[in-house]
Amino acid sequence: MTNILSPVEPPYEAEAAALLESYPRVQGHLLSLFRTFANSTRFLRKGVPNLLDRESPLPLREREIVILRTTAHWRCEYEWGVHVTVFAEAAGFTPAQVAATVQADPQAACWTGRESTLLSVTDGLAATGGLPDSVLQSFRDGWTVAQQLEVIALCGTYHTVSQVANVARLSPEGFAARFPDAA
Repeated sequence: MTNILSPVEPPYEAEAAALLESYPRVQGHLLSLFRTFANSTRFLRKGVPNLLDRESPLPLREREIVILRTTAHWRCEYEWGVHVTVFAEAAGFTPAQVAATVQADPQAACWTGRESTLLSVTDGLAATGGLPDSVLQSFRDGWTVAQQLEVIALCGTYHTVSQVANVARLSPEGFAARFPDAA
């Protein structure tokens, strides 16, 4: 047994193999991140709730804004790149918006007012775990309670995902986007 957090290679233990069957694959490939989760079957079962289902109260675009901004905040190029590659087109992001998830102020011209608020919410949650009154009021006014909880859960989940990927020093997947060069 190793004390280095890293992706588990097959063959997997029986319980881990069974749990990994439910994890999504990209181009038939089981992501290094998921194989890293396999170091603990408890973590595979409970550590990161699956918030990427069709039952989310958030539209795909808003979900991905939160995920991209959270992973960019934590400098997790691994997870940011996977989400850009897999979801950016379906979410309708322009190349400028993808870059802005990493580089730009939440009030950048490429975002709608609602999206700017969502970026400010995500920035606040990532920075302090809370929101200043002005952002909190806009968040309450613009999103249902179920949507607010989803945003908070996504920020927390992708904070955890970013920490796992960063501590494991996961290299970006070969198919995944890379952070844009600093402006």
